[in-house]
Amino acid sequence: MAITVPRRQLFIGGQWTEPVRRKTLPVVNPATEDIIGYIPAATSEDVELAVEAARKAFTRNNGKDWAKASGAVRAKYLRAIAAKVIERKSELANLEAIDCGKPLDEAAWDMDDVAGCFEYYADLAEGLDAKQKAPLSLPMDTFKGYILKEPIGVVGLITPWNYPLLMAVWKVAPSLAAGCTAILKPSELASLTCLELADICREVGLPPGVLNILTGLGTEAGAPLASHPHVDKIVFTGSTTTGSSIMTSAAKLVKPVSLELGGKSPIIVFDDVDIDKAVEWTMFGCFWTNGQICSATSRLLVHERIADEFLDRLVKWTKNIKISDPFEEGCRLGPVVSKGQYERVLKFVSNARNEGATVLCGGTRPEHLKKGYFVEPAIISNVTTSMEIWREEVFGPALCVKTFSTEDEAIELANDSQYGLAGAVLSNDLERCDRVSKAFQAGIVWVNCSQPCFCQAPWGGTKRSGFGRELGEWGLENYLSVKQVTQYISDEPWGWYKPPSKL
Repeated sequence: MAITVPRRQLFIGGQWTEPVRRKTLPVVNPATEDIIGYIPAATSEDVELAVEAARKAFTRNNGKDWAKASGAVRAKYLRAIAAKVIERKSELANLEAIDCGKPLDEAAWDMDDVAGCFEYYADLAEGLDAKQKAPLSLPMDTFKGYILKEPIGVVGLITPWNYPLLMAVWKVAPSLAAGCTAILKPSELASLTCLELADICREVGLPPGVLNILTGLGTEAGAPLASHPHVDKIVFTGSTTTGSSIMTSAAKLVKPVSLELGGKSPIIVFDDVDIDKAVEWTMFGCFWTNGQICSATSRLLVHERIADEFLDRLVKWTKNIKISDPFEEGCRLGPVVSKGQYERVLKFVSNARNEGATVLCGGTRPEHLKKGYFVEPAIISNVTTSMEIWREEVFGPALCVKTFSTEDEAIELANDSQYGLAGAVLSNDLERCDRVSKAFQAGIVWVNCSQPCFCQAPWGGTKRSGFGRELGEWGLENYLSVKQVTQYISDEPWGWYKPPSKL
């Protein structure tokens, strides 16, 4: 399918801006391995310009243009952006699919979620007005107090490539709703739709500098953004290693961070399930978005009583997945995002085999696809808890399997991870599901499903999966600073010190 990739520059201060060093990066279609365009590559000089533009936008007219404007004013812009996303849904979905390899049906669904996220935070921006000056109940009647919620300032938003526009909007929408100004640095592996978001912001007349978008390498643009002294907070989604590096940079300036990092999430399947329904949720939990999901339930724990039958059906269903160019009708698994990711996934499967695991299916290039970064979804059994495939995040279509005999054993295995992003439990016994939900060491739990995500519900993890929450009201709070105001209201003097003699 012939798709024209728009030629864009950096978006700084409401204007398209050529990178100071005039560097570019190629855009590679992962389904064909062809270069289909180029994106600008920002460096530290461009970060300086973007931070300056964001700071000016935050303070312009004493903040009245944005930071201190009513939430209702900001909501109008967010709704206008949402409307433009729906208007350009087909174009944006096509760019997303060709940029990161996501099946077109998924990309179109993502665009609906993008618009919905802007609409949701427009509502919360309006609601913020009513919450200002919320009274405090104080123990002394000579004082009264109230709370102000104020934007935290200029924020740096660093986002991944698996949901290029949606993950960006999870940060952009609440930060703008709160009254912050922002610099967005999307992944260099998939930036096209984020640059189109810049064009949409320009179309709707978003005040200049409120949102700035820098594409480029993490080392050349992301790192200087994270360490910049005039950026008040960094919010990051990506690998645990990079998150740790960002924390280190921020710590030197005592700068707050919110981090949504890696995962190796479990899915527990008990022996009372409808097997076909459970098989499909197991597949969806690991193979959706080509297996490239931080919350992927990629560790299957299946009750030993149904394990043989379950795995037999799981393999048959998995072999039936249509693997193709993302634009082919019915595609349910496209290529992984890059050559590096392709080689990484194949190495994980190879290492698992070398460690003694059994590869029941997949883990290789599909025979009918000679080009592109395609990997058949892998199901790997006979796994031990010391194996790499059990402990490390693959970020590709690879599911490892262990059996269990008791609920306690399943919980122990589920929590046997340095990560704690998500977990799923499948059972017809809802009391058991409730017990397991409470026992999971994770920030997200799914019962009789895997991977549903709604912008109203908080998203984030524990342990090395990071801290802080996105989405819902918690996502808005990420970008707000709480200020208490206390007033002395008595007509009487305070009376702590004796007044000086009047003689």
